[in-house]
Amino acid sequence: MATQNNNDRIALLQGTLDLLILKTLVLGPHHGQGVARSIQRQSEEAFFVDHGSLYLALQRLEDKKWISAKWGVSENNRKARFYSLTSKGREQLVEKTTEWQRLTRAMELILSGSVEPGGEEA
Repeated sequence: MATQNNNDRIALLQGTLDLLILKTLVLGPHHGQGVARSIQRQSEEAFFVDHGSLYLALQRLEDKKWISAKWGVSENNRKARFYSLTSKGREQLVEKTTEWQRLTRAMELILSGSVEPGGEEA
């Protein structure tokens, strides 16, 4: 997963795509392409999910029983697997969201803080 501009690729921490997929599925079942489009749209086009990464992540989440899948028909009349969040997946979403919020808060503190070279705050 990266930004659309190849020169500005964003390396995501492990597990980030999983969290984005879980958050997307809170809104209801989606097929793979729908998940990718939703992530792209919700990130205001900052994130582009390549299909290889997406389907590996969907399989991993299904193996962990965080999501379930069943066959259906997409909006363009094609057979597709629709993914849904399980109760175990909802628990993971809460846990992973809390972890991510702690991480971003810590990064914000470090990046916005002014610490002098000796370790003392300015």
